[in-house]
Amino acid sequence: MGRRTWRCQGGEMAKANEIATLTTAQAIVRYLEAQFIELDGETLRLCGGGFGIFGHGNVTCLGEALADVKDTLPLYRGQNEQGMGFAAAAYSKTWLRRRFMFCTASAGPGTANLLTSAALAHANRLPVLMLCGDTFLTRLPDPVLQQLEHFGNPAMGLNDAFRAVSRYWDRITHPAQIIQSLPNAIATMLDPADCGPAFIGLPQDVQGWTYDYPVSFFDRRVHRIRSQTADPAEVAEAAALLATAKRPMIIAGGGVQYGDAVAELTAFAEATSIPVVETIAGRANLRHDHPLNIGPIGVTGSDSANAIAGKADLVLAVGTRLQDFTTGSWTVFA
Repeated sequence: MGRRTWRCQGGEMAKANEIATLTTAQAIVRYLEAQFIELDGETLRLCGGGFGIFGHGNVTCLGEALADVKDTLPLYRGQNEQGMGFAAAAYSKTWLRRRFMFCTASAGPGTANLLTSAALAHANRLPVLMLCGDTFLTRLPDPVLQQLEHFGNPAMGLNDAFRAVSRYWDRITHPAQIIQSLPNAIATMLDPADCGPAFIGLPQDVQGWTYDYPVSFFDRRVHRIRSQTADPAEVAEAAALLATAKRPMIIAGGGVQYGDAVAELTAFAEATSIPVVETIAGRANLRHDHPLNIGPIGVTGSDSANAIAGKADLVLAVGTRLQDFTTGSWTVFA
């Protein structure tokens, strides 16, 4: 992809000045190809590939760049853009938000079909990278096929709708911008507390523009997700409350799994004999046949779990945001 250009200083080749002339689309693909993550001592590619439906806005540049990396970033053709987004979100959930897949769709209706799946990933804090076609930055030609832009405001387009359902949103208007945008998008997707989908709009003409990128931008990078430790003062306060509780209960949510704390939760429950109820996202925190697993809680929960919750004098919420399907009474947990 692209050509490599060397510049010499003092008769020696300086790596700092080594450049690669690539299109924006080629540079995006090459950067993703160089990202890895360390999981349990094993190094894996951070991006597991992607889903795509090609058309105007993503086929001639991004599609061509992806065709060169089939072995490292496999692309799976979707039958519907919304389904692609759901599949990418499921992939992220399966990997406990430590790896992601990208979705690419054509400008206009193709990208519009991704909106609901982006909202799902946003609400559930699941990292998905969306690389979607956008209208020509030069606005020539205009209008383009299936254009879904605001005719009275050419600065605003369909892709702006994703601002509300993305943890990170950007529109690339110059090839150099991906040097700042891609690392920020990945940092957002790997943030344990605030991860979610990242949306990058790619105008059709900008995708094909070339730029002299520093080769160091494409160096192999191994990511490691930093775990946030509990505040000692808060732990001490919780322990003091538990020591005086007569009927304590634990609500375990999806954060237990994402935090890789299933074994610790199980050991704590067994050591204290505190019953555990689960949110929808927290199913399988404890095995279904574990004697301390009382079942799911909330409006879609079990009678047993809700009965225990009604009599509890202390509720310890672990890895849950206490959404409305879990409780309709925030005063209880104030």
